[in-house]
Parts: sequence; C-alpha cells; structure tokens
Amino acid sequence: MMLKPLHDNVVLKKEKIENKTASGIILTGDAKEQPSVAEVVAVGPGANVEGKLQPMNVKAGNKVVYKKYSTTDFKIEEEEYLIISEKDILAIVE
Repeated sequence: MMLKPLHDNVVLKKEKIENKTASGIILTGDAKEQPSVAEVVAVGPGANVEGKLQPMNVKAGNKVVYKKYSTTDFKIEEEEYLIISEKDILAIVE
C-alpha cells in the first residue's frame, strides 16, 4: 500500500534514534529530548494559493526536522509514518 498525500501534505518515515554512544554506553531519557527528524517518503502536489499551485520545497528522500506536535501518526504493515503539512517542516538536513 502506498500513500499519496493531498495538497501541501508530506508523508514522513520517522528515523530511529540510536540511544547508544560510540563507546557502547546506553543512554536513557524521555522521547521528548530526541530530535524530531524524519525522511520524506511522499509529497503532495502543493497548496493552491489564489488559484495557483505553490510548488513544494521538500522532495522524497530529504531528511527533515519537523514540529513534534504537528503530525498525524499512523502505521502500515508494522512501519510507522507521519503526515504533516509542509509549513510545519522546519529545516532540510543536508
């Protein structure tokens, strides 16, 4: 099953954050402390502003930082995904 987002929505696949240092020490902590980083899986066509389609700034394969509380979470075949509006993506990781 594949999702095709509508409007200016983006489908993200959340990255697994490694909780271990290079020396093997396991770090504990709340999920709130982890950065909100994900990979773009699919991108909608863009927002319609005054009758014109605004192109998207992100594309599939980009790694992005997003607003943590602006997502809709869902699971397909044991994989966790997020849907978010492009305006709630803060940066592209290069």
